[in-house]
Amino acid sequence: MRNLESLSQQEILALAIALEEDDERAYADYAARLRPTFPASAAVFDGMRDEETSHRTRLIELYRTWFGQLIPWIRREDIRGFVRRRPAWLLQPFGVDTVRRQASAMEIESRRFYERAAARASDPAVRQLLDDLAGEERSHEHRAEALAAEKLPGDTRRQERDAERRLFVLQVVQPGLAGLMDGSVSTLAPVFAAAFATQRSHDAFVVGMAASLGAGISMGFAEALSDDGTLTGRGHPWIRGFVCGLMTTVGGVGHTLPFLASDFRLATIAAVLVVALELTVITWVRHRYMDTPTWSAALQVGFGGALVFATGVLLGKS
Repeated sequence: MRNLESLSQQEILALAIALEEDDERAYADYAARLRPTFPASAAVFDGMRDEETSHRTRLIELYRTWFGQLIPWIRREDIRGFVRRRPAWLLQPFGVDTVRRQASAMEIESRRFYERAAARASDPAVRQLLDDLAGEERSHEHRAEALAAEKLPGDTRRQERDAERRLFVLQVVQPGLAGLMDGSVSTLAPVFAAAFATQRSHDAFVVGMAASLGAGISMGFAEALSDDGTLTGRGHPWIRGFVCGLMTTVGGVGHTLPFLASDFRLATIAAVLVVALELTVITWVRHRYMDTPTWSAALQVGFGGALVFATGVLLGKS
């Protein structure tokens, strides 16, 4: 790996060409991934891709004038100081705001490169082109917003925000909420049955952890295998499965942890309070993201939780 200061003028131009090609490909990937759901934002990145194509063409023309047809393959990974970029398919969660932030960072890095490269260029024509590109990149730091203002009227922006929210609900909130409800409610019966049957905190803790982890694994695989997301738009199945399984485990572990206390009475009171908090959180999420009226969500969640809790207590005392 080399420093930018060690590159010759020929190598600097070759690196600049490679950087513009990387940016051009990145913007094309963003546009392609955004187009099915956010066509107006995809047009924004199509415009940015075209600008990078223009930069690369100008650099190639100047390079061939001075150094001929053969352009050395110098990558950003070969030079110290460049930030490693995550390709579009690894950006999670992938959304309009995520890629706009990534694009802004890309433009800042490109501008800084051209400023440093221009300072090292010995030929006036090369230095002039690098200075010009630095100036253009400086203006491009806000180009995404300028293109957005041009291509995304208020109604379109609002529609894309609504679509992004729906995707977030489908891909994250729904599996997470299903897991949290299952973990918080379904584990109540075994935990409190064990607690009241044995009157020992340790036994309730062991049963609760087993039930929580088992439910988390079961729910995670069930969600991941339910559908692949291609038709429903619910996102990658294994991500949904992970979210669902994690929240299922969290829901059960929450009211299991109080039984780490040796005082059975204190542990039971704390566990009941945690259950009330869990049901409150579930009610809020259902109201906030699923548009369920607060009183209706509270009644549904509270009634179901009370039934399972009572079942566990009755079984434990029988």
